[in-house]
Amino acid sequence: MNQPLAYVHPGAKIAKNVVIEPFTTINNNVIIGEGTWIGSNVTIMEGARIGKNCSIFPGSVISAMPQDLKYDDEETTVVIGNNVTIRECVTINRGTTDKMKTVIGDNCLIMAYCHIAHDCTVGKNCIFSNNSTLAGHTTVGDYVILAGMAAVHQFCSIGNHSFVTGGSLVRKDVPPFVKAAREPLSYVGINSVGLRRRGFSSEKIKEIQNIYRLLYQKNYNNSQAAEIIEAEMEATPERDEILQFIKNSRRGIMKGYFNSN
Repeated sequence: MNQPLAYVHPGAKIAKNVVIEPFTTINNNVIIGEGTWIGSNVTIMEGARIGKNCSIFPGSVISAMPQDLKYDDEETTVVIGNNVTIRECVTINRGTTDKMKTVIGDNCLIMAYCHIAHDCTVGKNCIFSNNSTLAGHTTVGDYVILAGMAAVHQFCSIGNHSFVTGGSLVRKDVPPFVKAAREPLSYVGINSVGLRRRGFSSEKIKEIQNIYRLLYQKNYNNSQAAEIIEAEMEATPERDEILQFIKNSRRGIMKGYFNSN
């Protein structure tokens, strides 16, 4: 249902039961899936691909040109999954030649005034609290929670099931399953509350804790700790995910609290 005071470009592909409120602008080369609601005063620019049953609240700007001086008007996209809620005044920029797209996975909640820059990849079931900001080329896993006003440096990675406390400056990669806090950002334990909520058993949580004790509390460097974890800990998907994250880290993983002070 399109309000007469909304503008929808004839080249946009809008499912029949999408609701578009007054004073919203939808540009050419946009696709919006069925069941999605677009609030008033939203701007959806070229290259947006929005899934089913999403809600986009007033003031948001989706698929604007990247804030990157290297961008040369190449045709890139923003891809937003299904059941995503985007609250007021969120900005999500489309990609550059690096990845050609910015991606938000299914079932995410992006709260008011968040910014997601070009070429970011956000997994499923994430929650970004108000004013959280991702710089370009950031990778965020599934079930990640960023508390309010967290700021993530470009090219950083944040692992699955991790929690970053409010006001944090994320300059290094945050491994999976952990809580990150303090300044400089440091390991302060595993995200046991989040893991329990998602069905991880007590035994599995203890296994993850033991892995991070070796990594952060035994005075090994990362390479030494990774070798010991691989040699002494039983091979499980969680162990292997942690080891792979450490191996693939481009910016290096954050320190433990005691190591960083």
